[in-house]
Amino acid sequence: MSDFNLHEYCLDVAKRAKRASKALMSVSSADKNAWLELVAQKLVERAPELLDANKRDLDAARDAGLAPAMIDRLTLSSKTLDGMAQALREIAAFRDPIGSIVSSSFRPQGFEVRKVRVPIGVVFFIYESRPNVTTDAAAICLKSGNAVVLRGGKEAINSNLALGKILAEAAKEIGLPGDAVQLLSTTDRDAVDEFLHLPQYVDLAIPRGGYSLVKRVAQEAQMPVIKHFAGNCHVYVDQYADLDVAEKTLVNSKLQRLGTCNTAESLVVHSAIAKEALPRLLGALAKGGCEIRGDAATRALVGPNVDVLPATEEDFYAEYLAAKISVKIVDSLEEAIDHINEHGSGHTDAIISRDLNSVRIFTTAVDSAAVMVNASTRLHDGGQFGLGAEIGISTDKFHARGPCGVDELTSYKYVVYGDGAIRQ
Repeated sequence: MSDFNLHEYCLDVAKRAKRASKALMSVSSADKNAWLELVAQKLVERAPELLDANKRDLDAARDAGLAPAMIDRLTLSSKTLDGMAQALREIAAFRDPIGSIVSSSFRPQGFEVRKVRVPIGVVFFIYESRPNVTTDAAAICLKSGNAVVLRGGKEAINSNLALGKILAEAAKEIGLPGDAVQLLSTTDRDAVDEFLHLPQYVDLAIPRGGYSLVKRVAQEAQMPVIKHFAGNCHVYVDQYADLDVAEKTLVNSKLQRLGTCNTAESLVVHSAIAKEALPRLLGALAKGGCEIRGDAATRALVGPNVDVLPATEEDFYAEYLAAKISVKIVDSLEEAIDHINEHGSGHTDAIISRDLNSVRIFTTAVDSAAVMVNASTRLHDGGQFGLGAEIGISTDKFHARGPCGVDELTSYKYVVYGDGAIRQ
C-alpha cells in the first residue's frame, strides 16, 4: 500500500515555491534571460526525447477516444517545438517589468512617490491538453519574477514531465532558485483542491481550460483568480460591410483553427445586406466543411443552395470548438450589440464595416476583452499583439483583461524617497 500523502506533498511544494518566490525577487534580468535562452536551446536539442513522450500521450488519448480538437491541442511536432523555443527567445528579448516605474510624483512636503512594479509571488497554474503551455507559463512567470506551480492535465502527463525536467535542469545550470518552477507529478484531481486552499503560500491561481475547470477554480479558490473563460466569439457583418473583407475575415476567424478560444462561433448579419451577403459567406464556410446552424430568417434567405440546420437558443451560447457556426440576422446595429452582449463570453468580437459611426458605436458598446474592426478574431493573441507569449486570455476585468503577458503578472508597491521628510 502506498504511503504517499497528497496533502503533505502539495503543502511541501507550496512552501518551497513561496521560499523560491522570495529568492526570485533579487534575481537579475540577465539570469532570467539566460534561463529562457537555455530552455529554448534544450527544446530543440532534446526534440526526439520530447516527441517520444508526446507520442505516448497521443496514443493514450486516441485509445481513450479524446475529441479531435483535444488531440490537436495535445500534439507536439518539431515545428511546434521550434515555435515554443522562439516564444521563449521573444520573452527573453522583452523588457523586464520588475522594478520599472509605473508613475512618479513630487510632493510639496519634499518627497517623491514612485509606483514600482513587483512580482505577485507564487502562481498556481492549472491547464489542460496543451504541452506548449507548460513552457509558456513557466517562462512568463519567471520573467515577471514569480515562482510557479504547474498542474497540467493527465492526458499530457508524459509530455509535461519531459518538459518539466528540461525547465529544472536549465534552472540548476543557470543558478536560479531550484523550486522557482515546479511541475506536479501527480494527476490526482484533488491536488487542485489542495492548492486552492493554501492562500498563505499561493498568491494567484490561473485556470486555463474548459468552462467547468475555470468555474470550479473560481468558486473554490481562496486566493485571487485570473479567469480564462469560454470563447464564444462573434463576427458581425454590418450593412456597410465590404463583402470581400467580410468573407476573408469570417473564413479565417472560423476555420483557420477550430479548437481555440479566439475562433469565431457565431455570425451576425444585418438584414439590409443579408440577401446579398449570406449566400456568399455561408457558401464559403460550407466549402470549408463548416456545419451551419441558422435562425429562421437565415434559412429562408439562403434557400436550398446551402444546407442550414435550425439553430436553437443554446446554439447562440455555444463554444463549439468544432467546424460549426451559428447564424443570426438582425435589423439594426443596436440589435447586433444586444445579441452579442447577451450570448457572448466577453472574449473577442468583430465588426466588418466601412462606416466609422457603426465602428465607433460597436467598439464602445460591445463588452469584450478585444473588439476587432475588419480583422479576424484569431488575431486576439499575445504574440499577434506584440506582447510576446501569453499565459492566457482573460475575460475578467480585474486584475487583468485580454492577453496576459509579463506585465499582467505583476503587482506594484509605492517607494517613497525623501531627505528627512516628515508629516507636519
